[in-house]
Amino acid sequence: MDNPNEDYKIQSFDLETQKLLKTALKVISLPSEPSTVDLAKVSHVIVDQSLKDPLFSKEAGRICYTIVQAEAKHNGNIFRRNLLNRLQLEFMAREETRLRSLQEWVCFVTFICNIFDYLKVNSMPMVALVHPVFDCLFRLAQPESLNNEEEVDCLVLQLHRIGDQLEKINSQRMDELFYLLRDGFLLQEGLSSMARLLLLEILEFRAGGWTMSDTAQKYYYSEVND
Repeated sequence: MDNPNEDYKIQSFDLETQKLLKTALKVISLPSEPSTVDLAKVSHVIVDQSLKDPLFSKEAGRICYTIVQAEAKHNGNIFRRNLLNRLQLEFMAREETRLRSLQEWVCFVTFICNIFDYLKVNSMPMVALVHPVFDCLFRLAQPESLNNEEEVDCLVLQLHRIGDQLEKINSQRMDELFYLLRDGFLLQEGLSSMARLLLLEILEFRAGGWTMSDTAQKYYYSEVND
């Protein structure tokens, strides 16, 4: 994960931006101070791309982790500070983002959950991200979002990824979130068969202690593929 030569799937960037990121990943791995790279600019480039590229939004956490880890060795926090400040701004504008572009909104949720998963403080999740992540997941659990398969899929994917971590931090909020999902599954009219299947799967996944038997897994994946 710390290897700067690892494939970070940055081919979707323009050539100038690819060069900037490759330089950043190379320079920060050196023992000297990484002052030759504009890490504030790098943080904005990564966020901008994450908001418009669904594949990269799933990948960006690894890049951010690598830069933050290397920066910390030099007692720096320019990249992390700018990244968190930008996340806060995007979080505050989340309703406008959702109304403007559903894909951008889903990319944002994927990105912030990805950052939550990768960036730790003393091996613990960053407290500053816990409530924003929960708030995003609660937004995806609202009735109009449950009627949209893209949002339901995003919600379920993020809960598979970080649900266990979130529950350990705040089990009460996780209970409240799953009350919404249960009620949506049982009571909401107009749910597509796919959305209903995804909700049932995540309800069972959590009930099983955030795990699922091979038999159940095969059943759900066969249903999804069909």
